Amino acid sequence: MAEVGSELDLLAFAYLSLLPRPSDKPRLISNYPEPWTARYLEHRYERVDPVITRARFGGCPFRWGFDLNDSEASGAHVFEEAAQFGICCGVTIPIIDLRGNFAAMTFAADKPNPVWFRVAERYEVILPYVATCFHMFVRRKLSGDRMVNGVSLTPREYECLRWAARGKSAWEIGCILGITRRTADFHLGNARRKLGVTTTRQAIACLAASGFSVH
Repeated sequence: MAEVGSELDLLAFAYLSLLPRPSDKPRLISNYPEPWTARYLEHRYERVDPVITRARFGGCPFRWGFDLNDSEASGAHVFEEAAQFGICCGVTIPIIDLRGNFAAMTFAADKPNPVWFRVAERYEVILPYVATCFHMFVRRKLSGDRMVNGVSLTPREYECLRWAARGKSAWEIGCILGITRRTADFHLGNARRKLGVTTTRQAIACLAASGFSVH
């Protein structure tokens, strides 16, 4: 992600993903100064951060770091502390995926430079796409499960579906994975049920539509 930001001349970035249970700390991936990210997580600033509060409503990318309205005043200290680490303003892209999972991707600057914002505006069409792709990548990497069409499949369900996409029968899949034909059928059935389809061919179409190679 740092390389992408560098290519776009947007050098500082942060990806924050909130987990389903409010008691769980969020996932934060960034190249912000480590003392600031540690402080942010330790104090659970995502609960009062005006940027995250606004991003949770979804919508289009937005700028921040200038005037705060009354509803944001309670989190003004987050901006003040971030500024001490060179994070003064930025552009944030809200992400709400098909399963309702929330995340936000931010590109930040150390001062409200009009030139920097013009650079951000230049890429305003592509930034949501970049943010969504990164979100999907993170969810796949940090979870043992695989996401297909926004649905979580277990590693075994996913492998069986991948081999089915390559034209293998349940018996052949069983031989390849060291399981019985009945077990392979069981995992394929679970994959179909989760994806809301009735045939394995339809499940394979979902796999292909999610961007996975079926070859």
